[in-house]
Amino acid sequence: MNFTQTAAAVFASIILLSSCSKEGYRHDEGMVWHTSYHITYRSDSDLTDSIVAVFREVGGSLNVFDPGSLASRVNLSDSVEIDDNYARVYEMSCKINRISGGAFDPTLGPLITAWGFGKGHSATRDTLRIDSLLGITGLTKTHLSGKTLIKGDRRIEFNYSAIAKGFGCDKVGEMLARNGVTDYLVEIGGEIYCSGKSPSGGNWRISVDRPVVSDSVIHESQCIVELTNKGLATSGNYRNFHRDASGIYGHTISARTGRPARTNVLSASVIASTAMEADALATSMMAMGSVEAERIAKENDMAVMLVLADSTVWTSDAFNDAIVSVP
Repeated sequence: MNFTQTAAAVFASIILLSSCSKEGYRHDEGMVWHTSYHITYRSDSDLTDSIVAVFREVGGSLNVFDPGSLASRVNLSDSVEIDDNYARVYEMSCKINRISGGAFDPTLGPLITAWGFGKGHSATRDTLRIDSLLGITGLTKTHLSGKTLIKGDRRIEFNYSAIAKGFGCDKVGEMLARNGVTDYLVEIGGEIYCSGKSPSGGNWRISVDRPVVSDSVIHESQCIVELTNKGLATSGNYRNFHRDASGIYGHTISARTGRPARTNVLSASVIASTAMEADALATSMMAMGSVEAERIAKENDMAVMLVLADSTVWTSDAFNDAIVSVP
């Protein structure tokens, strides 16, 4: 989740291609967690207040930049009773941590901050400091006992930037469904969950951005996919990076080295049953590089597209099934 634009998060914009002018469809947009959101849904009722309430609920559970949130209380303690929202994100994090061989790890918060992408924004390359911080990371050093999250080391801090934006999409979708809405698309900062039909009457058509290295937002389409009842996320370093005297380094931190991941993947796009899962998988595939990402995608029959630094593109069979156009 992009609670702040310098947090480790997914920064690939995904653009809705359908017109929202058809009768019965509503459009809601704005800013939340320092990023934009766009929601299209078919309903007789204006559900704006309910959408805002979901954002407030999710933020109250997971926003580490809010000192009054549950996430902040977890980070300051060795054991805390958590709510259902936090538990769902924690349990999905554990699942993706296992699948990715540890490449996805939300306990990298102190390292994200140390590299200037999180709270504090003071980047460092002090080897001793990085190595000491690496010693207090590791999702496997934590566990749930009932509804209580227990940390093996009180200093462990969570940062759910790479999964909670997707969870926010899922939660808004669940609220819409409870209100009888079957046709909708929820996009928060590039992460998407869609259901039912688009205003055109068919499945939702979405353009996935080509990874163009730039400090500004440039939208060039890599491909167009057609989806319904699925989540979609893209992760990339090409819009969230820092420069210093030795060059450019991206926001994806390696859980193995504690340093910005050395990867040949410019962007990773994943389609999954939820936006939360797609969000976490896309981030982990950026961190692990193309060889390992391709292996995991094949072994688990995942819908994945990798755009590599040498300009080649790798797509799994499941992702190919969703592509309807390549510009």
